[in-house]
Amino acid sequence: MGKWSKRFIFLFLCLSICLQIPSVFSSASPLQENQGHKESAAARTFKQEQGNAHVVHCSRERSRAAWKIIEEYLMPFVEKERYKISSGCRLHPDNDLYRDQEQHKLHVDINEWQCGYCNKNFYEEKYLDKHFDNRHFDLLNVSQSRCLADLCGALHCDLVMDSAPRKTKCNPAAAERNKHLCESLADSCFPVSNGPLSGRLHEFFLRQFCDAHTCTGGPKPFSKGSKKRTNILYISISILTLMLLPLFYIFVYLYQRGIKRGSQELKRI
Repeated sequence: MGKWSKRFIFLFLCLSICLQIPSVFSSASPLQENQGHKESAAARTFKQEQGNAHVVHCSRERSRAAWKIIEEYLMPFVEKERYKISSGCRLHPDNDLYRDQEQHKLHVDINEWQCGYCNKNFYEEKYLDKHFDNRHFDLLNVSQSRCLADLCGALHCDLVMDSAPRKTKCNPAAAERNKHLCESLADSCFPVSNGPLSGRLHEFFLRQFCDAHTCTGGPKPFSKGSKKRTNILYISISILTLMLLPLFYIFVYLYQRGIKRGSQELKRI
């Protein structure tokens, strides 16, 4: 009986141990599930935060390049003709998504940019752009304005953005697509039916921007040249130079006259 009782006790202990093992794992699994729920909740929160971030699918850099081309190679000629571009034209300033923010950039010094909304300073323009995206996103006219960067193909933005011209193989399909976009801009912004003035600018726009969209060696972009607007600083410097030039010549004249008098007195002595 002693042997059987020992065996029975041994079997009972083994059975009790086996019954306790699942309970240990079952107690650990809620902790893991809990942790999993917390991690998934944190992930959802992070995704929501990312979802709430302001994302605008419009390149600020390319929009800036497009506006630079419009301002330098188109608007001076339009202003010379005293022609008013309608708001329906995609080249109109009101149709630039970033126009108001770009106008609130202050280039104070070489390494100093200032936000015109809150007067905060930055070392580089790109940091000011990020500041606009994060702090002043609500000032973008997202509902009405359109992305000016979408017109870069027609306006040859790559020529302005690239410091060194790149030799790339011409794609006839892309050239035809950009030419079609360019011609549609000419038709909508300068309709021939609006009169001879609009007709002249329509022809000018075709020669200035659209004729270069070809792979058969056509004219270069901006063949009509550019007419930069007169800078106020340049005018003021020119006026100041004109005022100082007579004073300089008077000083030189008096100086030479004084030298002559001094030499004559020395001769007399």
